[in-house]
Amino acid sequence: MSIFQAGGVAALICAATYIMGFVLLVTVLAPLGYGTGALDAASVVAFIHARPALMLIWNMLIYCLNAIALTVLVVALSERLRPASWGWSAFIQAIGLIWAGLVLGAGMIANVAVERAAHLYPVDPSGAADLWSILHAVELGLGGGNEIAGGIWIFSVSLLARRASMIAWPWTALGMLVGVAGLATLVPSLGDAAGAIFGLGAILWFAVFGFSMLWSSSRAKAMNLPHQFRRLEGGSDQAAA
Repeated sequence: MSIFQAGGVAALICAATYIMGFVLLVTVLAPLGYGTGALDAASVVAFIHARPALMLIWNMLIYCLNAIALTVLVVALSERLRPASWGWSAFIQAIGLIWAGLVLGAGMIANVAVERAAHLYPVDPSGAADLWSILHAVELGLGGGNEIAGGIWIFSVSLLARRASMIAWPWTALGMLVGVAGLATLVPSLGDAAGAIFGLGAILWFAVFGFSMLWSSSRAKAMNLPHQFRRLEGGSDQAAA
């Protein structure tokens, strides 16, 4: 499997982690105020005490697995878009890896918050709630509460992908909308709505890129394209093969 094909799979994994995160959020965590300004820390730590494994799995999916897949996708897209602009491709790779690092860091903090709250809750429920609230604030600062890096990356990738004729204008517009929504999470009055637009839009954006990358790789292989074009479509490792 070439890095470009792996990037297509990674994009679909990113979309899947967002979907799973939203499903659990609206079905299980919404009554706790999760994802809104009405978050009830006392209810959250009580839930953690009752079902710590579920929270750890959720964090691993939406943060850790997402970050690993995102890293593969960032590298694959940077390689694919380098012929369009070496400088902007380098920028996209840098900001994308920063985003992936922030997401992974947020997941690690979120898991520590769950573990410490579950340990403290039986003897000090109030202290567990206070500790979880502090660690959750750090988690949100890294990647759960604002989407600066993600917004810039998706916006930039969408524009350069259009320049490279990788996607059509409607998908470029979608990426720009998702990117602006990510930046809008900085505005307190828009944070919740902008975050929802960013997350839901990113699901479609990741899916479009994932299927596009897999399709173009399959097409290049089926057409037995020349070495230099296959390098553009599927990556140097496929070309060497």
